[in-house]
Amino acid sequence: MEYDLLIKNGSVIDGTGSATKHADLGIKDGVIVSIGQLEGDALETIDAKDLVVSPGFIDIHTHFDPQLCWDGHATPSIEHGITTVVTGNCSLSLAPIKGKEDADKIVSMFGVIEDIKKTTFDEAVPFSWQSFPEYLDHIRPKLGINVGALIGHSAIRLFVMGTASQEREATQEEISKMCDIVREAMRAGALGISSSYVDIDENGDPVPSRFAGFDEKVALAQAMGESGRGIWQVVPYFPDMKQQLDNIRELGDISLAANVPCSLQPVLSSPTSPNAEELIEALEKEQARGARVFGQTMPRCFDLNMRLSETSMLLYALPRWKKIMDLPREQRLEQFKEQKSELVNEMKDAKGMSGSIPFLKVGSVKSDENQRYQGQYLGSIAQEENKELGEVILDLSIRDNLDTEFQLQNVINADKQAVAKIVSHPLCHFGASDAGAHITQFCGTGDTSHLLQHYVRETSTFSLEEAIHKMTGELAVDWGLADRGTLEEGKAADIVIFNSETVSVGKEEFVDDFPGEARRYVRKSEGYDVVIVNGAIAYQDGRYTETLNGRVV
Repeated sequence: MEYDLLIKNGSVIDGTGSATKHADLGIKDGVIVSIGQLEGDALETIDAKDLVVSPGFIDIHTHFDPQLCWDGHATPSIEHGITTVVTGNCSLSLAPIKGKEDADKIVSMFGVIEDIKKTTFDEAVPFSWQSFPEYLDHIRPKLGINVGALIGHSAIRLFVMGTASQEREATQEEISKMCDIVREAMRAGALGISSSYVDIDENGDPVPSRFAGFDEKVALAQAMGESGRGIWQVVPYFPDMKQQLDNIRELGDISLAANVPCSLQPVLSSPTSPNAEELIEALEKEQARGARVFGQTMPRCFDLNMRLSETSMLLYALPRWKKIMDLPREQRLEQFKEQKSELVNEMKDAKGMSGSIPFLKVGSVKSDENQRYQGQYLGSIAQEENKELGEVILDLSIRDNLDTEFQLQNVINADKQAVAKIVSHPLCHFGASDAGAHITQFCGTGDTSHLLQHYVRETSTFSLEEAIHKMTGELAVDWGLADRGTLEEGKAADIVIFNSETVSVGKEEFVDDFPGEARRYVRKSEGYDVVIVNGAIAYQDGRYTETLNGRVV
């Protein structure tokens, strides 16, 4: 037989959880057509001796929606073995929109919730579409990676109800219109719907999805399920445990009423909020009554960075700080100076995410005067110098022209044993990366490499087969990606070839490669030889190819 691509001599881990086997893979027309000891001609042959050959990894929680307008590879995802990303999470998608007013509202919500700058949207996202199918048509020709696109519940409500979407429950007529939008999106290739119980907009008001009644949620989930697939994704009200448990119970009710799976992001380990066990118990209760409700989790410490020169989720709960952070960078410095006393007073009562500020450590600095503070915690500096936290942040930042880096490390997911217990649970899906969002605070991409490096190679917490199953086959089944996720004849040829002895997550780097004068953190991986998307090489020997073979899946 003649193949387009032949992979020889690899250690094949097929994504089902089965043991490793030595085999060759034959690929033709983007599909795996043969597995075994193969002979025959091929347009291209890859020798995978001493390398692992596995299905491409799936990242189920990303916000690459805008980035895909100019970067169809969703960098740096592919270089970490990821061949499919799920976009449109947290109730936010870039469609449907009626016009500039809707687009502006969507952009402002992305700014607050996902820390993606308006300047980036202005420069690189044309909003030349209205419907969700039109958005998918816009990105399809640019894709070097597969995209499972969720349609955002908040975007749907905004399109149908306008400003009333943030005032009240929908009428039956409005629900019917929303269901039609969902049906249209699913026919065009959408993967499901995302919603939120917690997020706020640029004014501090609940996002549209939070005003939806139970009947609306069930109706939308049923409309989604008419396509024969679809998942309902949500962000719970994580500041309050009782409300999180209530959210899970409602997800179970939605799952049972609409016969669809539901997914909740995230389930994490934290010493300040030891709730993971309770959440998992709640997921198990829903499973016991026949509902399909899953959690999403990540293997890495949820570390993040903050600079006053960039956006920051730690400060968005503080109105005066947020107002200044929303200004163009050149205006911020003067405003931080002028309003220093008011800003310091506002931070005294910080709660929620902002309550983590004492635990921020000074990272990189610019000025000579700030050098002595590197590695110190803001809480300690404030105590030693008898200053308020806000005063410390502003003093350091002003001396560095706002480029002082503050780091929050080893707080969330620092307990590796607790993390391993969460990740290994069958009701906790691997994938809460937030890749593509919060780009000035952390690089969400790299969880796959972290799992392989730390939890497989360094600690032997998981076998290689178990880890790959969590990142591929398990997700493909539960998220309705029936044509990929495992190495089987007839499945799409999404494949990653890597060295299990050298694969590593890489160090975060702060780079200037984003539209709209935006900067971001990235991770350069190691150990990945080849990444194949639908039968075509997308990444090889540390470089992206020009092939755009990704699909909406």
